[in-house]
Amino acid sequence: MMATNRESGNGEPRILTSSSAKARWTVEGVVAKLPGGTPVAGSSSPVPFFHMLERLKTTKREGWRRYGIPHCESVSDHMYRMSLIVMFAPPSLSSKINITHCIKMALVHDMAEALVGDITPMDGVKRDEKNRREKITMDYFINSLLGKVNGGITGREIKDIWHEHEDGETLESKFVRDVDKIELILQMLDYERTHEHKLDLGDFSWVASRIILPEVKEWASEVLTEREEFWGGRPHAAYSAEEPPEEKSLAQKLEYYGGKA
Repeated sequence: MMATNRESGNGEPRILTSSSAKARWTVEGVVAKLPGGTPVAGSSSPVPFFHMLERLKTTKREGWRRYGIPHCESVSDHMYRMSLIVMFAPPSLSSKINITHCIKMALVHDMAEALVGDITPMDGVKRDEKNRREKITMDYFINSLLGKVNGGITGREIKDIWHEHEDGETLESKFVRDVDKIELILQMLDYERTHEHKLDLGDFSWVASRIILPEVKEWASEVLTEREEFWGGRPHAAYSAEEPPEEKSLAQKLEYYGGKA
């Protein structure tokens, strides 16, 4: 089981096994080890928070690193493409939602990973523990780093948007959650193409089955068709709701994403 984070040499969050660390994960424990020391709290300037955002540029998406992909994308790389994808919502969807709000949500939804790191289904961190870490991290950002910036207005907006995404009840949040998944599927195929059939990332293809909105399902179908054409009959993994991964892997994914198969 995985339990907490450690810092790599450059301050990047990594997941640490419980056999190596039994202490309960805390924001204070992480920020105390940041390069440059603990950020200034209670400042009326946003600059300490601006420095914190740099960590999103250097924190790698852990799923790709597990496959040995060198120089894999960062959390901010992921959120940047998501933000652009949101802008291409077709009229059937864009007429019902606030696109600007969705862009903000795409930029905010993984913000806690600046301190928490990118926890994946394979890390063994329970969903409620992952949620706890992310919530207290966002509380730290909003209260300690942004509480006095612009009278706290911007921080409260970020917090509200983050919670809306976590709750997943509004159409905007459902769309951004779907975009999160299709961005992963796109990156899966992008890396497979880069490695010219030497790397099979089909384990990630199951995520397409968790997409809800028909507009995003159509995009996902196109990407998966491109993937089949790319592999051209060569052996490769491909999973779906009808053909899920093996039981243990499926259980980990369901624990991470929530819901039933």
